[in-house]
Amino acid sequence: MDSKQNTLELGTKKISSLLKDYAVPAIIAMTASSLYNMVDSIFIGNGIGSLAISGLGVCFPLMNLSTAFGTLVGVGGATILSVLLGQKNYEGANKVLGNIVSLNLVVGILFMIACTIWLDPILCFFGATENTLPYARDYMQIILYGNAITHLYMGLNSAMRSGGNPKFAMGLTIFTVIFNTVLDPIFIFTFDMGVKGAAIATVIAQTVALVIIMTVFNNRSRMLHFEKGIVRFDWRIAKESLAIGMGPFLMNSAACIVTLFLNQQMLKYLGDLGIGAFSIIHRISFLFLMIVMGLNQGMQPIAGYNYGARRYSRVKDIYKLTVKWGIGVAGVGFLASELLSMPMCRIFTSDPQLLDMAVRGIRLMNIVFPMVGFQMVSTNLFQSLGMVNKSIFLSLSRQLLFLLPAVYGLPLIFGSDGIWLSYPLSDLIASTITLVMVLTLMKKFNKLQDGDDPSILGSNIK
Repeated sequence: MDSKQNTLELGTKKISSLLKDYAVPAIIAMTASSLYNMVDSIFIGNGIGSLAISGLGVCFPLMNLSTAFGTLVGVGGATILSVLLGQKNYEGANKVLGNIVSLNLVVGILFMIACTIWLDPILCFFGATENTLPYARDYMQIILYGNAITHLYMGLNSAMRSGGNPKFAMGLTIFTVIFNTVLDPIFIFTFDMGVKGAAIATVIAQTVALVIIMTVFNNRSRMLHFEKGIVRFDWRIAKESLAIGMGPFLMNSAACIVTLFLNQQMLKYLGDLGIGAFSIIHRISFLFLMIVMGLNQGMQPIAGYNYGARRYSRVKDIYKLTVKWGIGVAGVGFLASELLSMPMCRIFTSDPQLLDMAVRGIRLMNIVFPMVGFQMVSTNLFQSLGMVNKSIFLSLSRQLLFLLPAVYGLPLIFGSDGIWLSYPLSDLIASTITLVMVLTLMKKFNKLQDGDDPSILGSNIK
């Protein structure tokens, strides 16, 4: 369904109902995507071996960097869409949609070319050894060939969600995940393609999904649709989109940098299997983080629309509700990490050495996990409102300012445990700073009546 009524409800419908309408589909989609990644790793870990999991772990920094460039375009465009729809500027929203297409194509293709040319040196730089490089290379070559497809599919799916169609976005993601999961064992085992098979399954599934969503956006009866000449750049829109997307871009880029140094520390203290252990922990933790990200995706169009419509009380309400749920989900992740670590990790491997590393790692890494939920939702609030500088700072603080020094400092005191403990330490510090900034923003909002021009408080509101 596509109508202006869907969008107008963002400013009138009950906040709790809106969050359910927008977040539940996103949560289902994000959880399904995370489960696919887990199934992917389970197939590879049990069917190919422990070093194959470590090879996938080596790919994490490069995949984070690819995601960073995708979010640079997609998140910024989706945020602008929400604000423009709140202002009832439908012509401008369609121009933004076209820019999402053109920018994703350019960025995706350029990234693919650069990384493909220097793939082996990049993977070695990220921690690949002679044992894990073949697995990492086989996987990333295929993923990079489909990079532009991935960027474009994710960007348009975010636009669909921001345009008032979260259920369609959810359905398309679930379709992609199911199709991907069905193809996985066929390519990995039946065709005996190993990790290459997993990558091929991913690219095929996303290609089919991209065809579907582009067909939908080609329908000119929709409020959001492709205009003639959609690949034409509008540099004004591009500049604003890239500025807003800079926060998540830097966050994912920082994750790439941190994982690079983390892999080096893992090799130093735990060897190749240490990277495999982190790969397992990442898959499990990411299941809970993806649920929080789903909540964020549900909050984003609601907060952005109401901020554009100057309904500040609703912005505060949606943030408070989302942050409660974010902390709750992360709290469940904490309990699972402490009480169910062994059975969860055993799903991925039967190697006793790798299993012991993963179990100890997840118990130490996630001891303050509920704070991660708070920090993620709060950072997304600033991003949703177009407050670029604040979102960038919060995105970088946890990883570069706090996590990176801890990854090198704590192992000098605690040995290999120090690598795992660097995460809760950085989460604690970053969450404290985030709390101060959120309280400051809420104090400013409390001075505004719905309908007030935010400039009356000065430029600091941004």
